[in-house]
Amino acid sequence: FILAHLAEAGRMTLAQAAKQAGVSQPTVLRLVRAVGFPGYRAFQMALVEEQGRRSSHAMYGYHLSADESVASVPAHIIATTIRSLESMLKYISGEMIENCVERIRSARKIAVFGVENSIVTCRDLCTKLLYLGLPCVFYEDCYLQKIVAGGLTEHDLAIGVSYSGSSRDTVDVMETARKSGAQTIVVTNFRDSRIAQDADLLLCSSNEQLLYGDAIFSRTAQIAIVDMLYWGVILSDYDRYAAVLDRSSQIICDKAYTP
Repeated sequence: FILAHLAEAGRMTLAQAAKQAGVSQPTVLRLVRAVGFPGYRAFQMALVEEQGRRSSHAMYGYHLSADESVASVPAHIIATTIRSLESMLKYISGEMIENCVERIRSARKIAVFGVENSIVTCRDLCTKLLYLGLPCVFYEDCYLQKIVAGGLTEHDLAIGVSYSGSSRDTVDVMETARKSGAQTIVVTNFRDSRIAQDADLLLCSSNEQLLYGDAIFSRTAQIAIVDMLYWGVILSDYDRYAAVLDRSSQIICDKAYTP
């Protein structure tokens, strides 16, 4: 079944693969281990990589191949982005956002950590929290991130952003923050990733494996989570934070041309 449906199999969950092949889930796992893989996810990644080598670059829900036209890009990108955001609702509940908002509001200091593609998300989160008058810091330099994490206490909050959940610098700095006593929130794509081990609260954007082209869609999901937290903080005390936003806007009003 797998050899005959290579492209589809690489995107199937364990349960889906078992059902489509007409076997039990333990049978699939025995096959995976028999051919040398430690678990189903590693096997799944290998299938997607193989499909990518054979025909195209596999993106989330869509395969980008050389015969595609540039004119088709807008429709495919929008459709794929919508699917990824809708899928995220299965993993993030209103209660989870409420819990994260409470940690953000009560923290003496908020430190945001992330590298590479996640830097965009970290900047956006830090900027939004600063506009709300919350004490937030973010440094792109990994050495400074480690120093900040080591100086946190039980009154502080560390927020780590990593799509893969395995970026060494971000994983290490979140472990440092946790050992310092800080509360921790992790934004990642995989519930069982390495960075999730250091999360008091885990915001998981999906559990789908995106091997090629993941930068676009991982960033879209991460920014959506930032907006959830931002809106959540505002709604937790609307009058207070609306007033702070007005004050922040007045402070920088001279930085924009007026109509």
